[in-house]
Amino acid sequence: MNIKGRVWKFGDNVDTDAILPARYLIYTEPEELAKYAMTGIDEEFPKKAKKGDIIVAGKNFGCGSSREHAPIGLKALGISAVIAESFARIFYRNAINIGLPLIECKDISKKVDEGDILEVNLKTGEIKNLTKGETYQGTKLPEFMMEILEAGGLMEYLVKKRA
Repeated sequence: MNIKGRVWKFGDNVDTDAILPARYLIYTEPEELAKYAMTGIDEEFPKKAKKGDIIVAGKNFGCGSSREHAPIGLKALGISAVIAESFARIFYRNAINIGLPLIECKDISKKVDEGDILEVNLKTGEIKNLTKGETYQGTKLPEFMMEILEAGGLMEYLVKKRA
């Protein structure tokens, strides 16, 4: 499973209120949540981001409250993956459960620039920076998580397993 996209770069400790501000939790439809993704940091982000783009961040991405709305909004906006130095555990599980790929990669925020084009192999964790001609090694996802992502999320995975 490969992903290719343009980088949007964010720093350390990006919390769920920055990813999807609390005032928008009144919405439940993914398409509506997408309109407010990352607006806690950049009000224009939903207008600038394109389908397939990749978020790169520092440490502790997704910290704060355990709102599933945050990864749902990112996925619905078309973000194809988030690569960070580390993730808050509950955000990590919520993202995998809704089918949003996450990769941890040491010092990734120091290696890439906003606008770089990355190609990510989710099965191996290999990240190619096509802009700079560099390759980085992220953490390989366990097989069961790959199966969840390939199914489109945990609910879809369970439906397939029961069939």
